[in-house]
Amino acid sequence: MSDLTNFLKQADIFYQFTPTQLEMIANLCQERSFSSGEIVVEEGASSKELYIITHGEVDILVTPSQSGKLDTSPELITIATLQRGQSFGEVALVDEGLRSATVRATQKGTRLQVLSRDKLIMLCETYPQLGYRLMYNLAADLALKIRNTDYRIRENLLYGQQK
Repeated sequence: MSDLTNFLKQADIFYQFTPTQLEMIANLCQERSFSSGEIVVEEGASSKELYIITHGEVDILVTPSQSGKLDTSPELITIATLQRGQSFGEVALVDEGLRSATVRATQKGTRLQVLSRDKLIMLCETYPQLGYRLMYNLAADLALKIRNTDYRIRENLLYGQQK
C-alpha cells in the first residue's frame, strides 16, 4: 500500500473502504501546497473539488455580509479549523453550487489532496459499492458538521441573551 493510500485509510470520508477502493481514490488525487494565509477557495466562487488535508490545517471563514465577496468585508469570521485527515468541499460533490465559505491555510506547507467532482462521480457510477460507501460517509460527515454548527449557534444565542 502506498503512503497516500495509508493516509486515505485514516480519513473519515473513506471509512470502511477496501484497500483496492483506496487505491482507486488515490489514483484520482492531486496534491496542492499552500503557504500560511493563502486562500484555498473563496466564498461565492464556483468549484467542483473535494479537499482532504494531508498536512497542516485550514480555517473555514465566512463573511457576515450577504454579498459573500471576500474583498467587500474585512471582517471574516472563523467558524471552524480543520486538520489532517479532515475534508471540505463535500457540498460541491452534491450540488455543484457556489462555495459557502472561504478556506485559508493557517500553516506554512499546508498540503491538500484534491479530488475532482467529475472523476469521483465517474468512479462512483462505475463502482456502485464504492459510491454508496462514499456518499454514506459524506452524509455522516456533513451531519456532524451541521450538528456542530447548530451547537455553536445555540451557544451564541444563549450567550447573547445573557448580556
